[in-house]
Amino acid sequence: MRSTSNPAFRNLPVGSGGYAGFQQQAQGYPQAAPGYGGYQQPVSDDRPMTVDDVVTKTAMTLGLALVVGIITAVAVLGEVISPYPPMIIGLIVGLVLSLVIIFKKLPSPALVLGYSAAEGLFLGAITGVFEYLVPGVALQAILGTALVFGAMLVVYKTGAVKVTPRLTKWIIGATAAAAGLILINLVLSLFGVDMGIRGDTATPLTVGISLLFIGIAAFNFLLDFDMADQMIRTGTPSKFAWYVAFGLMTTLVWLYLEMLRLLYMLQSSD
Repeated sequence: MRSTSNPAFRNLPVGSGGYAGFQQQAQGYPQAAPGYGGYQQPVSDDRPMTVDDVVTKTAMTLGLALVVGIITAVAVLGEVISPYPPMIIGLIVGLVLSLVIIFKKLPSPALVLGYSAAEGLFLGAITGVFEYLVPGVALQAILGTALVFGAMLVVYKTGAVKVTPRLTKWIIGATAAAAGLILINLVLSLFGVDMGIRGDTATPLTVGISLLFIGIAAFNFLLDFDMADQMIRTGTPSKFAWYVAFGLMTTLVWLYLEMLRLLYMLQSSD
């Protein structure tokens, strides 16, 4: 438990960085920007989505993940359970549910909340390990994630950065490239090949990669916010606020993992 040489800790998964591709499709809901497409307008008597719907569904999703994560982390730190079972279960269940949510094309509170619980299990196990190795790093990562989220919300609301089709394509491409790089590194590490980009030691390359991924994850928030705005403006049924919550959740998962990794590398190298 005191070593992170296992590939499971060297190659924390992206979680699709907000599922930019999913957001690109989801923005094709009723009268949304015609360039996004991907879904058909559902027949529904549901009332139009509001900001309160987005806030409420997102709070429920994040709240469940937080509660499950805290319980799991405490159990790992107290050596009540090994971190590996909840980590593996959370990772696999979260991945399967995320794919179902993306391709199901219909909003499902049960699926989104199930995904949230699985991510909480996964993050809690990883957090417990890193907190055991470097006490205090988990709180720092949480605060850092919240700070980045708040900063990007201000950037979006003030119009400092406009979400244009060109920027959207750039963010999607950067996210796909980051996911591909992590996947390749993970596969190679299973065969004993170390690319030197996701190690446990703070080097210019590992720190630079983590900062780059944090930046890409942060920009994914702009797509999440823009998707929510478009859905609200075009009168999308309120039940689709669960999709917005799902997008925000996946972006936060990636950002938190990268923040946790970066802080761990910097402090364990002291």
